[in-house]
Amino acid sequence: MRLFDVAEIDAALSYPALIDILDDAFRSEVIAPKRGQYAIERPGEESAILLTMPAWSGSDVANPYIGTKIVSVFFGNGKRNLPGVMGAYLLMDGETGKPLAVMDGNRLTTWRTAAASALASRYMSNPEASRMLMVGAGALAPFIIKAHRSVRPLTEIAIWARRPEAAEAVVAELAKDGIEARATTDLEGEARTADIISCATNATEPLIHGHWLKREAHLDLIGGFTMQMREADADALHRARVIVDSSKAIDEGGDVAVAIAEGSYSADKVAGTLADLCHGRISGPVEGGGITLFKSVGVALEDLAAAVAVWDNR
Repeated sequence: MRLFDVAEIDAALSYPALIDILDDAFRSEVIAPKRGQYAIERPGEESAILLTMPAWSGSDVANPYIGTKIVSVFFGNGKRNLPGVMGAYLLMDGETGKPLAVMDGNRLTTWRTAAASALASRYMSNPEASRMLMVGAGALAPFIIKAHRSVRPLTEIAIWARRPEAAEAVVAELAKDGIEARATTDLEGEARTADIISCATNATEPLIHGHWLKREAHLDLIGGFTMQMREADADALHRARVIVDSSKAIDEGGDVAVAIAEGSYSADKVAGTLADLCHGRISGPVEGGGITLFKSVGVALEDLAAAVAVWDNR
C-alpha cells in the first residue's frame, strides 16, 4: 500500500483537469452513502466531530474503486496551532477490496473542494466574469482562486479576511505563481462590484448580505457545514437561483439548511443539485440574467474522483 503526501498529490492534480474529472464523476454511477457524523464528547474541552465519507464506483465503471475519507474536526485546535480539520483518505480496489493507497485527506479535500466550486461556476456564473472576491484566507483560498481562474477570465482578484495579514499572505503566495491579487478591508464595497464571490470561512454569522449583490453576481458558499455556521443571509438566498452540491446542504448544515430551519427559506426553492447541472437536467444561469448561488458541504464522490486521479497519475 502506498502513501501519498502533499507534494505527491500536488504533482498529480491540476486545474482545469480535475474540474473536468469531477464533471464526469457527477454524470457517472457512483454510490455515496450518507456521511457518518459523530460528536466526540470530551469533558472540559471544546467540541469535536468525527466524519466518515465512503463512496464506490458503480457498475458502469470498467476499473472500479472504493474509497473512504475519515476526518476529524477539533474546534479548539487553533489554540494548539493545529488545523481544525484533519483527515486521511483510503483508496481500495473495487474488485477485490485490496487497500491501494492512503492519501493526505486535507490536501485531497482542498483540491476537490476548489474544483467543485469552479465546476459549479462554469455552469452558473457569467462567462464574462472578470472580478472575483475571495472571502477567507485559509488554506483553501489560493486553490479556489486558481480553480476559478481556469474557467473564467478573471482579471481582478480581491481577498478579504478578518485578519488583514492573512489576506496579504495569500496575495504573496499567489504572486509566486504569477497570479496578481490584492488584499482588501472593504468587504461590502468589493462584494457590491464582484462578479464572483467565493466564501470559505468558519463564520457563524452572515458575512455577505443579499442586498449587496449586483445583477448576475455568482455567490459561492463553501465554509458552513454545521447548523452553527453561516456565510450569507437569507436575503441572498431569496435573490438568487440556488443550487446545492447535494441534499446534505439542505438537510445537514450551512447557509441553506440554517435558513430552512429558522423558517426564512424553503427547501422547495432550491433549483437542484450539481449532479442535475452536470447531467443537463437543469440550467445554471437565471433566464434573462440574475444572481446565482452555489452551496456546497462536500460530496464523497468528489473525494473518490480526486483520489483515483492521483492514483492514475502516480
